[in-house]
Amino acid sequence: VVSVVTQPDRPVGREGTPQPSPVKRRALELRFPVMQPAKVRATEVIEEIRRLAPDAIVVAAFGQMLPPALLEIPPLHCINVHASLLPRWRGAAPIAAAILAGDKETGVTIMLMEAGLDTGPILARRAIPIEPRDATRTLTERLALLGADLLSETLPKWARHEMTPRPQPEEGVTVVNMFHKKDGLLDWQRPADELDRRCRAFDPWPGCYTRWQGKLLKVLAAVPLEGALEPPGLVALSPRKEIAPIAVATGYGLLGLVRVQLEGKPAVTAAEFLRGHPGILGETLPNSY
Repeated sequence: VVSVVTQPDRPVGREGTPQPSPVKRRALELRFPVMQPAKVRATEVIEEIRRLAPDAIVVAAFGQMLPPALLEIPPLHCINVHASLLPRWRGAAPIAAAILAGDKETGVTIMLMEAGLDTGPILARRAIPIEPRDATRTLTERLALLGADLLSETLPKWARHEMTPRPQPEEGVTVVNMFHKKDGLLDWQRPADELDRRCRAFDPWPGCYTRWQGKLLKVLAAVPLEGALEPPGLVALSPRKEIAPIAVATGYGLLGLVRVQLEGKPAVTAAEFLRGHPGILGETLPNSY
């Protein structure tokens, strides 16, 4: 490894103290040189990488598009570890998109990078099932391990010219853009199953939330339940208190709240929240701002 390229240190906490990424911390532990360009397309960055003369550049969740001048440097190409079964879910948030869509499986694709967004030819793919209660947080961990294993198998074979890249199929292409904070607002007119997928897809980012008494109420964990109440957004005692003590009416079924966090307060279980705020029962949560 001639260098590790990762994002600049970011401010963390109320004090805004710059903190290194986990990638940087691990690279320094292994005594690898580290680069942290604000923009990888900057001329001086490209020239520095060209001076290093890498045989291959491996990219995983880097967060910046690589310019053509950088893509053409390594003789073994730039190789991307992408967390989906391409061509499904090209783009910035493939793990969350797969959960949100209700996909039964996902996986990792090792691909050669080109100027298009995740359009390059495939070297290897490996699939795993999406478990019923998977969130982006848990699925990311499993895909990271899968991607590391698949890369370790693929890269030596590619370097020995034992693999032939396969063009991506033209059918089945889907693209997902970056999600934003506003995407986490829960619309109680939607079915409970869909809201549950949204809560899991947006854990940890951007998170799901509603509003109560003028404050943000984060829904940190939830579960769909059978039952019917009107109108959507109505809060009631859950028919399955052992699973989720608070139920919210939706367009179809109930969404049981398991863990929540009221604005300015620590995260608590729904049972703890109900003991402190019994007045939420019988109120109707808004479907929008």
